[in-house]
Amino acid sequence: MPANLIMLQGTASSVGKSLLATALCRMFRQDGFRVAPFKAQNMSNNSYVTPDGGEIGRAQAAQAEAAGIEPSVDMNPILLKPEANHRSQVVVLGKASESLFAREYYQRKAELQPIVLGALDRLRTGYDVIVIEGAGSPAEINLRSVDLVNMGLARAVDAPVLLVGDIDKGGVFAHIVGTMELLEPEERALVKGTVINKFRGDVTLLDSGLTFLADRTRVPVLGVVPYLDGHGVPEEDSASLPQHVAQARAPAEGLIDIAVVRLPRISNFTDFEPLAREPSVWLRYVADGASLGTPDLVIIPGTKATMADLAYLRASGLAQRIAAVAAEGCTVMGICGGLQMLGKAIRDPDRIESDQCEASGLGLLPMVTTFAKPKTTVRVEGSSSLPWVEGQRIVGYEIHNGRTEVDGPPAFMVAGHPDGAVQKTVFGTYVHGVFDEDGFRRAFLEGLASRKGISIDMAPDLPREAVYDRLAARVRAALDTERLYTIAGV
Repeated sequence: MPANLIMLQGTASSVGKSLLATALCRMFRQDGFRVAPFKAQNMSNNSYVTPDGGEIGRAQAAQAEAAGIEPSVDMNPILLKPEANHRSQVVVLGKASESLFAREYYQRKAELQPIVLGALDRLRTGYDVIVIEGAGSPAEINLRSVDLVNMGLARAVDAPVLLVGDIDKGGVFAHIVGTMELLEPEERALVKGTVINKFRGDVTLLDSGLTFLADRTRVPVLGVVPYLDGHGVPEEDSASLPQHVAQARAPAEGLIDIAVVRLPRISNFTDFEPLAREPSVWLRYVADGASLGTPDLVIIPGTKATMADLAYLRASGLAQRIAAVAAEGCTVMGICGGLQMLGKAIRDPDRIESDQCEASGLGLLPMVTTFAKPKTTVRVEGSSSLPWVEGQRIVGYEIHNGRTEVDGPPAFMVAGHPDGAVQKTVFGTYVHGVFDEDGFRRAFLEGLASRKGISIDMAPDLPREAVYDRLAARVRAALDTERLYTIAGV
């Protein structure tokens, strides 16, 4: 018998659908059901690698972890990775296919819809419940005819829908009522409940509003979920990043100052979430040279458009400032695209990523990168070769097109092979997720603290299982779970 379905759609992007889907996956698992996540189409540069080398959205990987299963490409059959020039790289069933403009992509519905439905059908054969996440809003009426991920999918598979609104931004009642008004009658019939998310304060103050909402929409309000700050679950996309970058200033005494470059096309910024949770770390995002100051660590993150973001570094004054602080002995780290920028040159003879054939790098590491196909997507395990954290175990994943030739020692050893490069206090790696490993992160931060002449406190261990259990408990307490389970048919 195929798995039952429950679908979360939102009144807008970033209303918290991904986090609630993660919580539901954990709740169903806790209650003895075999559960899996599904998102037909995800637009995000935060991606993850499945055991078989497929690429999916980072949020679906977290949801699978909450469900107690390994992620698979069927959980996110289409991943759109925004690039420069208003295009996106289209990843289908874990493999990068081509880069398309939005209009070109939407013209592919006829060939993509069977792929989406096939992936969902395969998942339904192995589980009791599938928690489906929509994208953006189902009320984008201009996209109704090409929709693969919201009501277009719900109608195709007869999925019951919970409509989620974000009260933290204000206007949640208008958003929910307005969304319902813009749905077609057969779409409204699929909405079985609403959820108000990200509430701060006394929930009894909402009583009259909840009564109005249920009467006006003719569907029940399943609950009011509090604002879940510090939940510990990886964020889905850059909308969660601070929109106003930090200005340079002296950090509070006893803190390690870490400046992450907020590249226009930043990817996999979840690499830094474990650092941000450390009590002795002041992690900030910077967008220009004047904001950089003199931090203890500068990180150039991954990017979906290395050449374009390298040009941004120069135009913003960051390139010159990073070179200056590196010369003063500041630790500078590059991850993936950031690693490539730190080298002498980046070459793209086949125009895989941009219209440029070659660009000069920052020249801080002795290496040259050449873009080439196929794309590398692999999970890795290894150890650190960095002098101040030598031998520490690392675990992570690689997602890149570049092939890098290094004339010098590597930063890490991965599966017996050298990875990245290190020169004095500048280093880089292709491995995402290195700071997720507690031992490496602690040794790395203690090395920075020793150099600064301070002692630091580290966050207590909180195993991933405990993170998901805590999230599920908070959401379970806020929802009418009996009605939720009835809607899901379990």
